[in-house]
Amino acid sequence: MAEQKNTMDFEQSLAQLEGLVEKLENSEFTLEQSLEAFEQGVKLTRQCQQALSQAEQKVQILMEESGQSSAVPFEGDAQ
Repeated sequence: MAEQKNTMDFEQSLAQLEGLVEKLENSEFTLEQSLEAFEQGVKLTRQCQQALSQAEQKVQILMEESGQSSAVPFEGDAQ
């Protein structure tokens, strides 16, 4: 259950961050509100980065346990 909670926390943080960015881009805030939103965005970004870092560490541990000692960079669709 802890893994599911972390995923939901990441998803919720990311959704909140996306909402803040959209509002900032649309100039829906005063200057003071924009600064508060930016500060909240920084906090959300740090939470997301921490969750991703923990996931990366877990993948690395699982790979080591399965006999793969090194990660291979993901190429993806970046063509």
